[in-house]
Amino acid sequence: MTLIFFVSILVLMFSAMGLAGSFLLLRNSRGITERVLQVTQGGTGAIQPKHAVREELKKKVFEAVHVVRARLGMNENAKLSERFQGAGFRTASARDIYFAARLIGPAAAIVFGIIMPQNKVFWMMMVGGILYLAPDIILSRMVKGRREKIRLSIPDMIDLLVICVDAGLGMDQAMLRVGQELGTTHPQIYEEIMQINREQRAGKLRLESWQAMAQRTQLPEIDGFVNMLMQNERFGTPIARALSTFGDNIRQKRRQRAEELAAKTTVKIIFPLVLFIFPSMFIVLLGPAGISIARGLASGAM
Repeated sequence: MTLIFFVSILVLMFSAMGLAGSFLLLRNSRGITERVLQVTQGGTGAIQPKHAVREELKKKVFEAVHVVRARLGMNENAKLSERFQGAGFRTASARDIYFAARLIGPAAAIVFGIIMPQNKVFWMMMVGGILYLAPDIILSRMVKGRREKIRLSIPDMIDLLVICVDAGLGMDQAMLRVGQELGTTHPQIYEEIMQINREQRAGKLRLESWQAMAQRTQLPEIDGFVNMLMQNERFGTPIARALSTFGDNIRQKRRQRAEELAAKTTVKIIFPLVLFIFPSMFIVLLGPAGISIARGLASGAM
């Protein structure tokens, strides 16, 4: 009974943290929806007061987080900033949520340890360590997932770029058009292309914007794409032919990676076969024979 109680408390705590994080991260999309409703309804309506109250509460919470972070010395470094950019979070609210989770987790672990009937220090340390490391682990998984989605969207981006360049568009206009076309199917690469466009409008050089995208994504395919664009920019080679060759290479590498993963399945399937499938087959095949032999021996002995 005690073990079930402990497990239930842990599940409730993790569920509450997950729901809180999801609620805070999805507030921006809800705000956009409300703004669309305001515009389509032709006025501010009754949405504005609620939105203002939420924004004021959000501002106060983030100010409190800033103060606590400053007191505890939990400053954001360059490496952590790169990880946030790699996960697609470029606003300060995402960073505040990250640090708030790392602060609230150990505090909740202390409260959880106090209510435990025994081994209070053990539960405080174990649950506190898990809750303190959980935001970092979740952020790492989000970075990896976003990189994988960007990697899968590169062939489609290259094909559309070839079509746009062949149609007579310049490289910047082609990138912008491709970003608009891929906004629904591949929102991650759309965000990166729009970031390049904003940086160029702000006065950043084209090559520097492309290099910044390669640094944010940290993918070999993006590095090769940026190097190809840089060489074309410097030497003036035909961009359409270079894009076609690069797209063929990307698809060939993608095919080779799929073949490699398919070849690994024969080795990976050995473990479930030995641990799960073979014992079940032995039980089904040899079980009736063993029961018959046992009954025959029992009747012979009698």
